[in-house]
Amino acid sequence: MWRGRGGSERMLARILTACVLIPAVVALVWWGPAVLLAAVAALVALLALLEFFHLGDRVGLRSFRTWTMICAAGLFYAQYSQGLVETHPLGRGISIVQVREVGAISLQVVFLIFIFGAAGIVLAMRRPLQEALPAISISSAGLLFIAFPFSYLVRLDEMSQTGRALILFTLVLIWAGDTLAYFTGKAIGRIPMAPALSPKKTWEGAAANLVGSLIVALGFSYWMQLDIWTLIGIAAFANIAGQMGDLLESAYKRGANVKDSGALLPGHGGVLDRIDSLILAGPVVWAAYQWLTTR
Repeated sequence: MWRGRGGSERMLARILTACVLIPAVVALVWWGPAVLLAAVAALVALLALLEFFHLGDRVGLRSFRTWTMICAAGLFYAQYSQGLVETHPLGRGISIVQVREVGAISLQVVFLIFIFGAAGIVLAMRRPLQEALPAISISSAGLLFIAFPFSYLVRLDEMSQTGRALILFTLVLIWAGDTLAYFTGKAIGRIPMAPALSPKKTWEGAAANLVGSLIVALGFSYWMQLDIWTLIGIAAFANIAGQMGDLLESAYKRGANVKDSGALLPGHGGVLDRIDSLILAGPVVWAAYQWLTTR
């Protein structure tokens, strides 16, 4: 009886949190200034990084937390600054690159700064030398598996005409897929998908997750006036990537022996729990759109 009451309270908290966050996120994406969207996305990524490093602490991997978070913020600025650069092709492989504002940096520069900074920290640190390799490993993992792919939501925003719509498309396909997967799994889920990582996930739920994303693609194709098969292809790739991200985060939590990455969002757990699918879906939407619309 008490277990059921706890489950009901968690579900109510989950619904109330979603009712507050979803309209706020949609309003930010559609009407917010580009710099505000980039700043909020960076803040979300930094909160997720903190939770990721907490999981690392539980398994004895102490990160270069401050340095990695500074470089993570730099990644978001680098993605945002892509909008400050305009390329004008002249033909025969010649282009004019125009920087609209001083201060644009590239992702390569941020990664190089991170590498040399981390190397300097290792050489100067007073921790036991046995911590050098684990610290570099967990710090690099946080930058590469959390901040870098999630920053592609900002890169999507820098795409002219379709950027904001593509971000909404990415968010909605993840939300719809997760919702349909949850109720389908509860109703008819029988075949475990990855019992070692997430015992409650089933192949029936995963299939429903994919179907939910494809339905979203159908609706957005009319709204965005894009080829329906192009959006279906993008949705399929993004959904698979999103489910991979969800399972990957489950692996982190199983390894650290925790149920949630944090407790910041009532009914949902931590920030990392909420964006795990978006982390890998975002760059896939960006890459798939670039590939499929230029063929």
